[in-house]
Amino acid sequence: MSETHEQTEGEQAATYDVEAVQAKWQPVWDRLEPFRADDEVVRSGEREKRYALTMFPYPSGDLHMGHGEVTALHDVLTRYWWQRGYEVLNPMGWDSFGLPAENAAIRNDAHPADYTYGNIDTQFESFRKYGASFDWSRRFNTSDPEYYRWTQWLFLRLFEQGLAYRKKSPVNWCPNDQTVLANEQVVDGACERCGAVVTKRELTQWYFRTTAYAQELLDSLDDLQPTWSDKVVNAQRNWIGRSEGAHVDFAVAGREQPITVYTTRPDTIFGTTFMVVAVDAALADELVTDAQRPAFEAYREEIRRETEIERLSTDRPKTGVDLGVTATNPVTGEQIPIWATDYVLADYGTGAVMGVPGGDQRDFEFATVMGLPIVRTTQPPADFEGEAYSGEGATINSPADGAASVGLDLNGMSVADAKSAAIAFLDEQGSGRGTVNFRLRDWLLSRQRYWGAPIPIIHCPVDGEVAVPDDQLPVELPALRGADLKPKGVSPLGGAEEWVNVSCPTCGGPAKRDTDTMDTFVDSSWYFLRYCSPHDDSQAFDPDLVNMWGPCDIYIGGDEHAVLHLLYARFFTKALRDLGLLSFGEPFSAYLSQGKVINNGRKMSKSLGNGVSLGGQLAEFGVDAVRLTLVFASPPEDNIDWADVSPSGSLKFLQRAWRLSGDVTSAPGTAPEAGDVALRKLTHKTVHEAADLIEKHRFNVMVARTMELVNATRKAIDSGCGPADPAVREAVEAVAILLSLVAPYVAEEMWERLGHQPTVARAGWPVVDEALLVEDSVTAVVQVRGKVRGRLEVSPDISEADLEAAALADEAVVRALDGATIRKVIVKAPKLVNIVVG
Repeated sequence: MSETHEQTEGEQAATYDVEAVQAKWQPVWDRLEPFRADDEVVRSGEREKRYALTMFPYPSGDLHMGHGEVTALHDVLTRYWWQRGYEVLNPMGWDSFGLPAENAAIRNDAHPADYTYGNIDTQFESFRKYGASFDWSRRFNTSDPEYYRWTQWLFLRLFEQGLAYRKKSPVNWCPNDQTVLANEQVVDGACERCGAVVTKRELTQWYFRTTAYAQELLDSLDDLQPTWSDKVVNAQRNWIGRSEGAHVDFAVAGREQPITVYTTRPDTIFGTTFMVVAVDAALADELVTDAQRPAFEAYREEIRRETEIERLSTDRPKTGVDLGVTATNPVTGEQIPIWATDYVLADYGTGAVMGVPGGDQRDFEFATVMGLPIVRTTQPPADFEGEAYSGEGATINSPADGAASVGLDLNGMSVADAKSAAIAFLDEQGSGRGTVNFRLRDWLLSRQRYWGAPIPIIHCPVDGEVAVPDDQLPVELPALRGADLKPKGVSPLGGAEEWVNVSCPTCGGPAKRDTDTMDTFVDSSWYFLRYCSPHDDSQAFDPDLVNMWGPCDIYIGGDEHAVLHLLYARFFTKALRDLGLLSFGEPFSAYLSQGKVINNGRKMSKSLGNGVSLGGQLAEFGVDAVRLTLVFASPPEDNIDWADVSPSGSLKFLQRAWRLSGDVTSAPGTAPEAGDVALRKLTHKTVHEAADLIEKHRFNVMVARTMELVNATRKAIDSGCGPADPAVREAVEAVAILLSLVAPYVAEEMWERLGHQPTVARAGWPVVDEALLVEDSVTAVVQVRGKVRGRLEVSPDISEADLEAAALADEAVVRALDGATIRKVIVKAPKLVNIVVG
C-alpha cells in the first residue's frame, strides 16, 4: 500500500481526530438505526430481501482479532446490499451456553451467569464501537430462558419423532472438561475445546439421530458446491463418509447369533483367514473362553490406559489375544480364529472386523506377528511383495487351487465385478447382503456440565422417559450459587435435590429430572431461525417470517466449524422441514470461509508471546484503520499475518481520502456531465468494477480500486482540474460510498463535509453510466519469440486482420523480426498478437 500513502506536492497535512469522530457518530447511528430490518417492507414486496449471517461469538472474553476480521468482511457485503437497495436482515446475538463460557467463569472464580452476561455487555459495546452493521433490535443470548425454552421445545419435537434417543455405548470422554464429546468434537484424538487427549467410557447418553439424514446430507452438498468452498464441502463429504459394501455374517459355534461385520471389499472374502474384535468391545468379553479370560483381561486393562491416537497409529506394533473361539468363513466353510486386538475400535460397527491380510496393511502386519495365514485375493503388480495390496487387478485364489467347490468362483474378475458377484452369492445364501455404510455417527448431545440447556426429560421408574409438558417449559437451571461447579465427571445438577425430584407428568409418582445439559451446538443449530422473530413468546419462530427471510443468503465464518456446526445446522434444518416448520432444507445458500489472523507466521498465543489485542490496535490506530487493514490484507479465505500489514499506513490513506471531501467546492446535486471526462470515466469504471468484485468476494481488490480512485482524484485536483469541477464531487462522493463498506466513520464524516445528511450507509449505490465504460482505446501487446516487442493503442473493436497488419507494420516489431521468416501469427483481438518465427 506504500504508493497510496505518499502525499502529493501541495497536499494539505490536515487530519481528523479519530477518537472524536468515533464518539461523534456512534450516538447518531444509535438514533437512526440505519440497519434495522423491516419485515413489512419485504412482505409487501417493496424491497427484495437479503439475509446475511455471521457466526455469533462465545462471550468468554472481549472481542479478539478473529472477531474483528469476520465482522469487517461481513460488513462489506451487508453494507453493499443496503446500498444496492435490498432490505437486509443482519442480526447478532451470543452463543452464551457451553464449555468455553463455563470454563472461563470457573477460572475467574465467578458464577457462569454473572461472568457470561458481564462479557456480553463488554462485547456489545465493542461491537458498537466497531461500527458493525448489525440489527441490534433482534439481539438475544442462547442462555436466556426465553431462548432455551424453545431449544427444549425443539428437542421434544425430535424426541417425539424418534430423532432424539438415549442409549448405552462407548463414548468419547474429555478428562479435562470431565464430559462426553460428540465424534465431531474430537480432533486427532484430542478435545476440540481444550486439547486434552480423549479416552473412552461406557455411558448411557442422549443422541440425535443424524444418521437418519446421512444420504440427504451428502446428496444436497451437490447443490451447495457452487456457493460453498471446496474445502468445506469436501470436509463434510469425508465426514459423512459414504461407502458401498456388504454386511457379512460369520457363524460362531455355540452362539445363537452370528457376528456381522461390514466390509467395503466383499470380493476379498476368500482371503479372510481370521477375525479381530476390539478388546474393549462387549462382544470380546462375551466371546472369550474361560481358559483365555485371564490373558484377555490383562490385555484389556493394558489397552485401557492407551489413547485412541496410540491405538490407531500406523507404525504401532500389532498386539492381541486369541479369544479361544472360531468363526465360520461363509464361503469357504473354514474355521477361522477370533482375536481381541487394539487396532479395532469398539464403536466401529459391531466392534468386529474380518481379517484380510492380503488386502489390508494392518491385518497384514497382525497376521505376520501372530503367524496367521496370508492369502492374496487380488493379483498385485509384478515384484510386489512384503505388504498388503488393495489396488485394482484380477481376482485370484477365490477359490484357491484345489479348494472344494462352494458355488462361487471370482477368479479372473475385476474388483468391481467380483464385489457384485460376492454380494449376490452372500445374499442368495442368506449369509450377507449388500449395504451402504456411513462414517457419520449419531450426534452425542449430553453434557455432564452445568452451563447448558437442561434436557427436558423426566425419568420415572414406572413410565420410563417422559417428556416435560410444553406448558412447563422452560426447565430453568437452578441458580446453584455458592456451589462448586468445577467438572467432576457427573453433572452438578444431580446435587440440586429440590430441582431433580419431581412428580411424573404421566402417573404422578416420584420421578427425577435428567441431570445432563445439552451440547452448546444444539443452541447454535437453529439460532438463525429465531432471529426472524426473536421476541415471539408463543413459538420457537414464526414459520411465515422464517420462510420469507430464509434461507440465509450468506454465512461467514471459520473453517474450524466446517464439520461441527455446519453439519448440525444442516441436520436441524432438514428435520424441522420434515416437521412442517420450514419450506427449505438447507440453512445457508452460500458460505464464505474466513481465514485466521496470525502473527509472525504462527497462531496468536500468549504462551508464544505473539498475541495482538484488538482493543489495543483500535486504541492506537482507530476502528476504520484496523477494519481497512483486515479487509485489504488478503482475500477473505486466506490467513492474515499481522506482522506483514500496516494499520498506520491504512490510517494515512484514510486521512488522504478525508482531505478530498474538504477540497470539493461545487454544491451538492451539481450535475456531473460537464466535468472532467477522464476522471468521470475512472469513477464510473471503479464503481462498476467494485460491484463485480464484491459479488465475487474479492473485497481486498475492491479496496485497491478505491485507493486508485483517491489517488487519481487528488492528482486531478492538484494538476488543474480544480476542486469546483463537478467530476471531482462525483468522484469523492463515490469514494465516500465505497469507503462506507469498510471504514464507516471516515465515510460518514466525508459525507457530511460534502453537504449531505447522514447516513452515508443508506446513500444508495452510485448509478453507473454505461457510456462512460466504453474504452476509446486499448493497449495491444505484440510478442515476438515469446517476448514483448511492441505495444499498440488500438480501437476496442479492431478486427483480427487489422490488428495483425498494425503489428507487422510497427517499427519496433520490424526490428525485432530482423528479416526472420514468420511461421505463424496468433491474434487475439484487441489485446494480443503473438508472432512465431521459423
